[in-house]
Amino acid sequence: MSRIGNRKIIIPEGVSVKEENKHVVVTGKLGELSLDLPSTIDMKIDGNEITLTRKDELKTTKALHGTANANLTNMIKGVTEGYKKDLEIIGVGYRFSMKGADLVINAGYSHPVEVKVPAGLKVEVTSNTELTVSGISKEAVGEFAANIRKVRAPEPYKGKGIRYKDEYIRRKEGKKAA
Repeated sequence: MSRIGNRKIIIPEGVSVKEENKHVVVTGKLGELSLDLPSTIDMKIDGNEITLTRKDELKTTKALHGTANANLTNMIKGVTEGYKKDLEIIGVGYRFSMKGADLVINAGYSHPVEVKVPAGLKVEVTSNTELTVSGISKEAVGEFAANIRKVRAPEPYKGKGIRYKDEYIRRKEGKKAA
C-alpha cells in the first residue's frame, strides 16, 4: 500500500490552516480553500507541521488517508503558488478568443463554441492558438482545462485539435494509395 497518507505536511510562512469539526480552511496570499475531511481521518497540527492519522485499517480508509493528505498538500501549494495549465489549438482556422468573460473557441464546427469561465479561474489568451488557465484550486484548473480540450480532442492522423502544451499525440500512418 502507498504511504502517502503518512507523510508530514509542512505549512509555509504566510499560510494559515484551521480545522473545526472535520472542516479544514487553508488561507494564503492568493486566496482561501476549504476541504471536508472524511470521518475516519483525524488531523493534528503541531507548529508548522500537519499529521493525518486514520482510525482503522480498512482498505477504503487507507485510500482516503492518502487522498486527504494529497488534497491538503495541493491546497497549501495552491494558496501559495497557484496552478496553471497551458493549452494549444492546432488546425487551419482554429483559434481561441475572449468575448467579455467567456471563452470563444473556433474549432472547425459550423459555429463558434462559447465556454463560460468559472468563478475563481483566470483564462488568458496569449495568442490566437495558445491559452493559459490559472487559479488556486488544482481540481478546478484541471477540470476546466479538460472541458476545453473536450471541445475538439486531438485526432491521431493529422494532429488537429486542442491539446495540452506538453502533451504528446501518438500519430497514425493512415491509408496508403494502392
